[in-house]
Amino acid sequence: MNLKQTSILIAVILLADQISKFYIKTHFLLNEEVEILSWFKITFVENDGMAWGAKISDLITFMSERTAKLILTLFRIVALAGIGYWLWMSIKNKAKRLLIISVAVIFAGALGNILDSVFYGILFNDSFNEVATFLPEQGGYDSLFHGKVVDMIHLPIYSGILPSWVPFLGGQHFSFFDPVFNIADIAISTGFCLIIFFNKRIFDRKSA
Repeated sequence: MNLKQTSILIAVILLADQISKFYIKTHFLLNEEVEILSWFKITFVENDGMAWGAKISDLITFMSERTAKLILTLFRIVALAGIGYWLWMSIKNKAKRLLIISVAVIFAGALGNILDSVFYGILFNDSFNEVATFLPEQGGYDSLFHGKVVDMIHLPIYSGILPSWVPFLGGQHFSFFDPVFNIADIAISTGFCLIIFFNKRIFDRKSA
């Protein structure tokens, strides 16, 4: 897989991610929900932290949330540079096609979420009690590097009381899948899953 093909793949994922986020941000109120199917909903939420909504400030209690957010964004940029280098070397060394695809979709997803974290704070105003405006005259809802990641895909596949025979959780309310995510998250997860499940095919002795 050459550089041109890889660039097209990254561009398609990135455009799909950013277009979907732009539409949600400029058409939905925060926490607004539209049910497509009983197990598939479009729910607008914003993530100010890491995966699953975790924050560095939750782990390091003496650090302010704004400092933690800046550190997280900078760390993401450094990680993206590392992924980009890995991708470039894989293409240069003509690594297995599946490896290049895997790293490329991870790179595209990571870049998509970084764009939110870096720029969305200055590109949009707040979504509380109003639909956000792109490039508002009064300025964005925060400063550079302090944007929030836009999430919208919600798959509440199951929600109910578990049967009493289920170990530990029997008789309790249980729901799956609660987290809300975006196209960039899907790309990152897909890339990692490809690397894990096809590890032997990707990293055989010859490619190593």
